[in-house]
Amino acid sequence: METRKVQQTGGSTYIISLPKQWADHVGIKPGMRIGVQPQPDGTLIISPNIVKKDHVRKVIDVTDLEGEPLEREMIAAYLFGYDSIEFSSSRISASQKKTIRNICYKLIGTEIIEETYKSVVIQDLLNPRDMSIKKAVHRMYLISVSMFRDSIRSFKTIDVDLATDVTQRDDEVDRLFLVISKQFRQLLYRGDYLSISQMSVQEYHDYRMAATPIERIADHSQKIAKVVISKSSKYNSEILDEIEKMAKLAEEIYSESVDALFNSDSAMANNAISKLKTLNDYTATFKDEYFKNSKATFDLVSLQTVVDSITRVSDYSVNISETAINSSINKVNNKL
Repeated sequence: METRKVQQTGGSTYIISLPKQWADHVGIKPGMRIGVQPQPDGTLIISPNIVKKDHVRKVIDVTDLEGEPLEREMIAAYLFGYDSIEFSSSRISASQKKTIRNICYKLIGTEIIEETYKSVVIQDLLNPRDMSIKKAVHRMYLISVSMFRDSIRSFKTIDVDLATDVTQRDDEVDRLFLVISKQFRQLLYRGDYLSISQMSVQEYHDYRMAATPIERIADHSQKIAKVVISKSSKYNSEILDEIEKMAKLAEEIYSESVDALFNSDSAMANNAISKLKTLNDYTATFKDEYFKNSKATFDLVSLQTVVDSITRVSDYSVNISETAINSSINKVNNKL
């Protein structure tokens, strides 16, 4: 790291010199205006580009794209942060348009603004001020924890309607995860969101890191719900009570981990992590008692799926706790 001596001019203005090699590299010339952007952590971003960015449009030829390949191209363009995306071909099929509409539903802020037989244009209407990454992650947590709780409830009672509702809620978690990923990518490439955020780049990174295990927890809740939908018989009350105990402990670890992240509380995070061994011992005992019983008459495959998903929920929760510890250490260092 280079250092610069702070000087005072005019009695009230502090000045520093810019590294000449960097200035030449980014095209800074004498007399130019540059951007300076204070950050919540006390750092200052200096940018040579203060011109408002023009509307950025991406054109994708979908002549040979159908189904999942088309979905992947569309999501990639969305994550890159294009203001509008045009899908063009000599003739766009009805199935291609259906795919585009379905993906639009999964992407927060996108709307179809133009549609002809040979092109479809979608535009990103989301204002970053309306969707902070911290609120989006918290919303993901609230939805996913309710999904997990309801998936266990539906498993106990074989409530197919509740299980179906759980699977449908996963779409909202996915939508939030994609918008978080998009904002973080734009932050890295452009620094777009720093000027309207009260968070530092490091905090953005921590919340983006937490979003992934939260999305995975929602997936495992959906997995449990799908077991209910595909299964008609009910386990005995003893097994169901044991499953509920394990799930409650996993949910406790999850909730404490998220609280630790939002409060940068390493003690709470470590407490959540310490409970993982208790849950692992619990599940190991459960498997020894029920899975190794060759005379078992119940559906072992479905039960194994549920127990494994509960274990994965706690594992992903620990990942969040570890992120919380890293975040708390970083905040302590910033105060030194």
